[in-house]
Amino acid sequence: MEKIENDAICFWIEDGILHSEYKYPFTMTIDNSLEIYNLRKEISKGVPQYFCYDISNLKSMTGEARKYGEKHGLFDLAASAIIVNSHVTMFIYNMFLKLHKVEIPTKAFYSKSEAVIWLKQLKQGK
Repeated sequence: MEKIENDAICFWIEDGILHSEYKYPFTMTIDNSLEIYNLRKEISKGVPQYFCYDISNLKSMTGEARKYGEKHGLFDLAASAIIVNSHVTMFIYNMFLKLHKVEIPTKAFYSKSEAVIWLKQLKQGK
């Protein structure tokens, strides 16, 4: 299993799926988001990834970080499954998806296992 991390987040590739998880309740700013995107870029090695992104510990995001993510956050991604931990977060994320045209398959889940199954099905072309 390939792994890369900093003090806030860990990325790893397991069974062909890129995973990430914040290590503690985290606020994303433009400065730390640049570092996080660079880590993801490093582990991806230019290969589009099927990404299981656990945002359970993402507590907030500055407007500047959100705009940067909307513009640059899809590099090296083939699909993205977001893991959320509340109905409110699920609602907000689903509203975001309805308001913004996301160029890759993207879906939110409550469980990592469901997210991984969905990503593997997409990867296999099912």
